[in-house]
Amino acid sequence: MKKLMEYMAEELSAAFEKAGYDPALGRVSVSNRPDLCEYQCNGAMAGAKRYKKAPFMIAEDVAAYLKDSRVFDKVEVVKPGFINLNTGADFLAEYLRGMDADPMLTATPAEKPETIIIDYGGPNVAKPLHVGHLRSAIIGESIKRIGRFLGHRVLGDVHLGDWGLQMGLIITELRHREPDLVYFDDSYSGEYPEEAPFTIGELEEIYPAASARSKEDEEYRNEALEATEQLQSGKPGYMALWNHIMRISVADLKKNYERLNVEFDLWKAESDAQPYIPDMVQRMKDEGYAYEDQGALVVDVREEGDTREIPPCMLLKSDGASLYTTTDLATIVERVKLYDPDEMLYVVDKRQDLHFEQVFRCARKTGLVKEDTRLTFLGFGTMNGKDGKPFKTREGGVMRLENLISDIESEMYQKIVENRGVKDKDAGETAKIVGLSAIKYGDLQNQATKDYVFDIDRFTSFEGNTGPYILYTIVRIKSILNRYTEEGGSFEGLSILPAINASHKNLMLSLTSFGQVVENAFAEKAPHKICAYIYEAANAFNSFYHETSILGQEDAEVKGSLIALLCLTRKVLETSIELLGFSAPDRM
Repeated sequence: MKKLMEYMAEELSAAFEKAGYDPALGRVSVSNRPDLCEYQCNGAMAGAKRYKKAPFMIAEDVAAYLKDSRVFDKVEVVKPGFINLNTGADFLAEYLRGMDADPMLTATPAEKPETIIIDYGGPNVAKPLHVGHLRSAIIGESIKRIGRFLGHRVLGDVHLGDWGLQMGLIITELRHREPDLVYFDDSYSGEYPEEAPFTIGELEEIYPAASARSKEDEEYRNEALEATEQLQSGKPGYMALWNHIMRISVADLKKNYERLNVEFDLWKAESDAQPYIPDMVQRMKDEGYAYEDQGALVVDVREEGDTREIPPCMLLKSDGASLYTTTDLATIVERVKLYDPDEMLYVVDKRQDLHFEQVFRCARKTGLVKEDTRLTFLGFGTMNGKDGKPFKTREGGVMRLENLISDIESEMYQKIVENRGVKDKDAGETAKIVGLSAIKYGDLQNQATKDYVFDIDRFTSFEGNTGPYILYTIVRIKSILNRYTEEGGSFEGLSILPAINASHKNLMLSLTSFGQVVENAFAEKAPHKICAYIYEAANAFNSFYHETSILGQEDAEVKGSLIALLCLTRKVLETSIELLGFSAPDRM
């Protein structure tokens, strides 16, 4: 379905051509003076020099061919040569009827659907999720949903950190605590136990204890490094422990991601890329890309024109050990082999910019990806507390993600109970739904690359640019529609008619932007554009609601039209929040 702006541009372009001017001058934009008009065309200004004619005269020539336009009911030329435009009431109603019948709500499905892998998790196993994991999960999930809505095949990969020193530390600490476990008996040749010798709670205590000790005890750290090497070499007892750690950790991670309404198609880990490393490294050596530098194996990734220093990409350390760069390159090899993606998008802390610059350059230079495969880094900013520093607990530590979610849910529960909008037995579930909107909308309304302040008091407010405000608007619409049916109304045969007042038309115009906003948000990897749109649409609806009698409307046809518009508004808003990764309750 065409966008409303496309219809308007076609009308203007045709008018410019009929008047003897270049039709390309017929571009239309939203008016920067909404008090004067809804849209405007500045093409006459742009064409004045070319045609050696006053812009006002060009604009009048063009306006003469728009007098009978079905698209506009106001065409006004304003000095020095602006063409002010208002959409025709009948045309706008007709357009919204078409939008209502369009499953995509005017968004255009991708002509050539692509396969896109989004790397947006990155947690380390054996460690709880903390607030630092929030942005990657929320932003990545939204981009995935937007891409799928537009018809792309989008795969989300959690990309677990499961193969580094933290594994050696856990194994070493376990060996110190319980040396008699069968996993440490080199002579053992039987089956290892199915049950792990630890719980997730114990595992989450073991790692920080081991990490702290390794920083003070060099001998202990060397033991952990050796255990890491033995694990990566496939030592049976250590592999059995690794499997226990993975199974328990992944189950816990899935539970916490589920609370965020975040899902991954691929639960891949660093260890999955290990089999690809030897051949990849050997090929880089054989083809002359990799060379030794102070004992380490590196690939030079500097390019002419660099304005900052880009160090060589290190493949192997002097002791032959691999690094994150090695694993990330091998993961690219794996993804190309298994999925042949058109794009790999990494939603990662922006402070890792240099790392991914090195990885991407190395992958391109050495031919790990095709020339037209896009490698994209979306670096997000820091989630800060009110003091402007990275968000912490009151005690100054890093807050666990599950605790943050629980705090938000508790805050929402108190507000919902105070409002008495729902029965006590439903308040807990409603608090979870609204709390998730507070977290996700609070994050996504900010441009991903920017730092922002996570303010629980503001994000949980039912007023202002917040998730709860958006949900309250949707619930208000649901309530009106429910009352309509309770009073005997039917949705069958309803049709959107021309607006009866200014706020009515403003709401109608607001809805027409949905498709273009979604397409722009995906093209720019910018969910905050959808947030800005639904806040505008929610405000437009609430102004309409306060200024218009809906259920009290005496004219049955007009009443049916208003109800039809509410149905479309609900559809647009609910689709929008689904793209952001949350939903609306029935009551609040």
